[in-house]
Amino acid sequence: MVHPLDNSVWSALSGRQKRFNIGDHQLKYFRADVASFVGLENWDTKDLRILEEQLPSGRTFSVPLSKAISIPDCFEFLFEIPLYQMVCSSLNRKSLPTMHLQKLDKKHLQQILDLTALTKPGPFYEHTMDFGNYYGIMDGSRILAMTGERMKTKGFTEVSAICTQPDQMGKGYASILLQHACERIFAKGEQPFLHVRQDNPSALHVYKKFGFEVRTEIYYAIFKRKI
Repeated sequence: MVHPLDNSVWSALSGRQKRFNIGDHQLKYFRADVASFVGLENWDTKDLRILEEQLPSGRTFSVPLSKAISIPDCFEFLFEIPLYQMVCSSLNRKSLPTMHLQKLDKKHLQQILDLTALTKPGPFYEHTMDFGNYYGIMDGSRILAMTGERMKTKGFTEVSAICTQPDQMGKGYASILLQHACERIFAKGEQPFLHVRQDNPSALHVYKKFGFEVRTEIYYAIFKRKI
């Protein structure tokens, strides 16, 4: 694997987000209240032996990779699904309603946890917001829709947690937030990327409309050590 997004967890925790790494130089992972991701450099036989010997018990881990892997027998799979990894090299800006977007912080945490639990844009924990740059569309103190950033590698920043209250669907909030997030990332000289389920054609359509293209298929699995 050569491209930093082929092994995005390793790339992030070895580089721009190494401050989040609570593993070591061989096995890298986030705190359980930040993210479940774990990274190895090559995911080869040697690396999988390190995983088997050193990965902690008592919590779940996940991995997004551009290749499928065989997890050692001491772990059990909880979930597997194929994803697409999409990258936007040139943003197709749309004429969208102008709305005030509020930067979200810790005072919004419970609402964010409730919204992500309801809409399931991906795992979201008490300190996932530490990745930064979460913005929401508000109605008074209520979050109607939100998005943020997650993994950061050389030249790329992931757009994540795009979600809308079920009673607010169809108002274009996700498009407004997506365009805003992408504009911020491009302004820093980087490219946005994201992950989407292959069985979510409506999301794929929206992302392609803004200039995202499928870069590769991603193998995504959640697992934990057997008791």
